[in-house]
Amino acid sequence: MLRILEQSLRIGVITEPAPTHDDAELARLGIQLRRLIDTRLGRSLAIRQVDAGSCNGCELEIHALNNPYHDIERFGVHFVASPRHADALLVTGPVSRHMETALRRTWRATPSPKVVIAAGDCACTGGEFGVSYASCGAVENVIPVDIKIPGCPPAPFDLITGLLAALQSPQPLFSTKREQQKAPL
Repeated sequence: MLRILEQSLRIGVITEPAPTHDDAELARLGIQLRRLIDTRLGRSLAIRQVDAGSCNGCELEIHALNNPYHDIERFGVHFVASPRHADALLVTGPVSRHMETALRRTWRATPSPKVVIAAGDCACTGGEFGVSYASCGAVENVIPVDIKIPGCPPAPFDLITGLLAALQSPQPLFSTKREQQKAPL
């Protein structure tokens, strides 16, 4: 035990440097995101995150969205446990053969209109795994994908920018109550 303590004292603290972006940029992106969510939905954006076979690198960055620094909930985005309550699916990892059916069921359980976001290189392209006996490859090989966020793993700012892209999409991915009232039966 003494040897481990001596080694810890000799090496010192090893941590990653703080994020290089500034708080003003985060606030600007967050305000833009909040305005788009209010305009397109009229309420919060509910996201169901699905790990389809990743290494958990992308999940760590998604969890960072909820930490006190990024605090994405203050901008009207929250993660839900059930796809039945979700507006969007955020899928990470190459789709393993074992998760293929579960991902399809989750997609079908999510009410329309819905957005599917592939986060990370593995979800976008299949990554180093590709298509094999154990992997279906990219998410779009299993379910339709609306937005791709590349990166290994994508940083929280990239994820926020991807959410902005999903909300700025010209197709009516979401509709407000006013638009639903105007729609003919």
